[in-house]
Amino acid sequence: MPDSVKYPPAYLSWVVWGLGAAFYMSGFYQRVAPAVMTDYLMADFKIGAAALGNFSAFYFYSYVLVQIPTGILTDYWGPRKLLTVGAFIAALGAFLFAVAPNIFLANIGRLLIGGSVGVAWVALLMLSIHWFPPQRFALMTGMGLFCGIAGAVSAGVPLRVLVDQFGWRPVMLVSAVVSLIIAVFIWIIVRDDPSERSYTSFAPASDAINHSPASFLTGLGKVFFYKNTWLLSIAPAGIVGPMLAFSGLWGVPFLTTHYGLTPAKSAALTSMLLVACAVGGPLLGAFSDRIGSRKPIYMACCFAGCAGWIVILFVPELPLWVLGLLMTVTGFSAGVMVLSFAFVKESVPLSLAGTVSGVCNMGIMIGPMVLQPAMGYVLDSKWNGLLENGTRVYHLDAYQSAFSLMIAWSVISAILTCFTTETNCRQIVE
Repeated sequence: MPDSVKYPPAYLSWVVWGLGAAFYMSGFYQRVAPAVMTDYLMADFKIGAAALGNFSAFYFYSYVLVQIPTGILTDYWGPRKLLTVGAFIAALGAFLFAVAPNIFLANIGRLLIGGSVGVAWVALLMLSIHWFPPQRFALMTGMGLFCGIAGAVSAGVPLRVLVDQFGWRPVMLVSAVVSLIIAVFIWIIVRDDPSERSYTSFAPASDAINHSPASFLTGLGKVFFYKNTWLLSIAPAGIVGPMLAFSGLWGVPFLTTHYGLTPAKSAALTSMLLVACAVGGPLLGAFSDRIGSRKPIYMACCFAGCAGWIVILFVPELPLWVLGLLMTVTGFSAGVMVLSFAFVKESVPLSLAGTVSGVCNMGIMIGPMVLQPAMGYVLDSKWNGLLENGTRVYHLDAYQSAFSLMIAWSVISAILTCFTTETNCRQIVE
């Protein structure tokens, strides 16, 4: 290695990346937190499934809207500024949600949270490009997902226990303080590129963060000329959509009502789905890197996940160990969604990495954004008037009608993967 080449020490790369991952983790926590509080929220705000689904989806409405601007701004401004501002606004949104006297202000809080944490994933990908060797990109993408899922798991059983003990409002206030602390540390420590710390960047010289206003919107038009941009922005919505619609909102009340489980045990089962996804992400990413192929793994996992959901949702009264095993396999398969980012990044010139990542992430989050409220409307349309402690109770037919939307999108996702173009883990050259 020439004397002039001095890459950053591993610990520094991990600290910089880890702070971005901490913000992403907090965002994932906020994303699925309503799942274990459905009874409290429905009783406190006096709402049904449709309103609750819409409340949860407010996170995704703003999250999706900021993805393309985030991709462009990450290329233009760099991740440090976006992460800092995002964490600060997330703290503000969490505070507003915690003190909201009605569902309207709670929705505004969720809207602020979703839009602010929406910058985290794309910025984290850009930090991976600049602070780690390119051959580790798929692995770092998987590790990022692992951190996000860790946040989601903390919003399972641990959150339910805290909510039962202290109430949901104080717990949400604490999460606002945590987001604020993360914002401060990101501003102090994180830098867009190792060169700002007098080290050599791992990103190619041509991939330096672009500050030219002339190129601000050019990249957005370019990425849509590549077929994989479209396919890999729609297909993973059928992976993430069902997983977050189930684990992030409707899984806990379904398991509580129709398997007779406590909310804590139901949250533990849905957390198994998320933990398996967290494990599957880095393992599938590393395996894909090792064999030098994306498409076969992507296709196989999509079809396996689709089959898993059909059995979980439409075969009644499964033994709990079988249900847990199926959730583990289905969740592990869902981890393949992390390949979307490596796959789509390799399908366009590297200078467009931030923009295409934003487009891809926007497509992915359309899945839960559409499914959560749509399933809520179906549940309310099938409700027979049964109430328990002020909360609506839905029968099995209502849930299965709602879950059919998950299956339909999962099938579409699996079919679309068949039309992707293999990259063989090699970056396209412009």
